[in-house]
Amino acid sequence: MKKLEGLYLVLDPKKDENLLLEKLEKSLKAGVNVVQIWNHWDPELSRAGQIRFCIKVKELARKSGTPVLVNEDWELGIQADLDGVHFDQVPEDWEKIRPQHEGKLIGLTVGNNLDLISWADQNAISYISFCSVFLSSSVDTCELVQPENIQKAKELTQIPIFLSGGINPENIHLLENYSYEGVAVISGVLNAKEPDTAVNLYLSKMKKML
Repeated sequence: MKKLEGLYLVLDPKKDENLLLEKLEKSLKAGVNVVQIWNHWDPELSRAGQIRFCIKVKELARKSGTPVLVNEDWELGIQADLDGVHFDQVPEDWEKIRPQHEGKLIGLTVGNNLDLISWADQNAISYISFCSVFLSSSVDTCELVQPENIQKAKELTQIPIFLSGGINPENIHLLENYSYEGVAVISGVLNAKEPDTAVNLYLSKMKKML
């Protein structure tokens, strides 16, 4: 399995499935390192349909050893045998969830609450993701992160740090003073006509800073 670093691609399962999977395959070949399936489903899609979609994503990602996580719905992740789950906040039933994820990846979104970073470190969370670094049309639930909190994170934990929210090839240079392992994106890759070109552009700019 790939290291938790580089480009982290979030999939919106409400998009046209065939086109989304086609773009995912190109993105994986171009070097995406982590994939997350956003908990943003068509309400008419059955549970069996959700599982089938997750398995299709997993099969594409396994060719390159890329881990696939599901957002929030940890039970779906287990049903589809995915590599882990990403939580937007600490789940209330954490003590029930943790034992069922031995050997799997667990991510947590953090904002400006430094206590969450310490909690993630103490609970052996696999990585944390700061959201939102910039204003974004895809992010409507995250607070804007204060830059100093991203800097302080490295003093509180050694677990990988991802940055997300409104990051694109034009503004990624603004992150050059931050210490982080990767960047999470949605529209910057999936809205591109050539997603593999977009992935390569992100990665080339990130390599200049990491």
